[in-house]
Amino acid sequence: MAREQPTTTVGEEMHALVERLYPLCRSITGDGVRATLEIVGEYVPLRVHEVPTGTQVLDWTVPQEWNIRDAYIADTTGHRVVDFAVSSLHVLGYSVPVSATMHLSELRRHLHTLPDHPSWVPYRTSYYKPEWGFCLAQDTLDALPDGEYEVRIDSTLTDGHLTYAEHIVPGQVADEVIVSCHVCHPSLANDNLAGIAVATFLARALAEETPYYTYRFIYAPGTIGAITWLARNAERIDRVKHGLVLACAGDRGHLTYKRSRRGDAEIDRVLRHVLAASERPHRVTEFTPYGYDERQFCSPGFDLGVGSLTRTPYAGYPEYHTSADNLDFVSPEAMADTLAVCREAFAVLDRNRRCRNLSPYGEPQLGRRGLYDSLGGRSDAKQAQMAMLWVLNLSDGEHSLLDVAERSGLPFDTVADAAGALRGAGLIKA
Repeated sequence: MAREQPTTTVGEEMHALVERLYPLCRSITGDGVRATLEIVGEYVPLRVHEVPTGTQVLDWTVPQEWNIRDAYIADTTGHRVVDFAVSSLHVLGYSVPVSATMHLSELRRHLHTLPDHPSWVPYRTSYYKPEWGFCLAQDTLDALPDGEYEVRIDSTLTDGHLTYAEHIVPGQVADEVIVSCHVCHPSLANDNLAGIAVATFLARALAEETPYYTYRFIYAPGTIGAITWLARNAERIDRVKHGLVLACAGDRGHLTYKRSRRGDAEIDRVLRHVLAASERPHRVTEFTPYGYDERQFCSPGFDLGVGSLTRTPYAGYPEYHTSADNLDFVSPEAMADTLAVCREAFAVLDRNRRCRNLSPYGEPQLGRRGLYDSLGGRSDAKQAQMAMLWVLNLSDGEHSLLDVAERSGLPFDTVADAAGALRGAGLIKA
């Protein structure tokens, strides 16, 4: 398979989107999610869904909506030693409001640091337990003198909505491929903003084509968002034939594909084939029920053929869930490469068919049908000829074109082109 070379331009455009989204304070609910989707909506049209607090979604309940305006820790001079305005990571996600003055010894119980990386700020949350807290660098904490501090978190936790959005790229058939990314993390460039950017530009690229499948892009908060989507779409879930969860899509590590729960779903085989054929350094790992939202789509009641594509996987790099996962940590080239792999994979998925040989008794005469002559200008004429023979031989209604490519060792594109020529000559049908 010819490897599509990523362009710096599209990578820079994706990085610019990440840069716009980076300052926003996102969580599993709230105005940060809405602001994020509003920006993404400038790139692709979105249908935004608002699901009320208290709605039962499978075994879960949509929680109260959290919003925050300001938060800080100030010393006796009024100087903010920790300031939410500087970074949204400084506040424990879903912190209940607080306004108090307390001694540092009491305040410490509500402070989160990373002693092994003393200059980094950790990302921490408390979604389903009423709590408040601040995240800060260990160096900052070590420099604080004993004494009284003003503590202020101007937040609200009230009945509201959970927000998620969808973008549809219509296909030739109603069968769907879902592409999911999470929109619930605050200022973390690789996890989750690079995934949002790659998904968005993948949607734009597919919209310029005429795909076979219908592609549904889901922008939702992690876990509760995917569960909500599944609960609201249970009656039409049989349309979902394939899927991919995108995350950690912009770091400089090698690509990693995590198989679906099935392990042999078509998307698993396609990604394995594309990554191997491209000769990119990569890993293919087995499914585990821990990670991103592939674990929701692959829960046993749904058992969808949904895998996960990352570069360095979650928790696989020191910067994960810290302030070091910043704009410098993600690169335009890495995001462009991730996008290119997605496009290559979906090009295979869209063209992969099972065919039936309409002249199965003996090898049909290709020369009198002009099929050999049509190869005259091809640099890979011998490969193309072999591809025709392989397609004819394995077109028994049981083998797909990907089966042919894997068994023959020929590039998928060459096999798919051969199948197209044979269909045009009336020798096979899908």
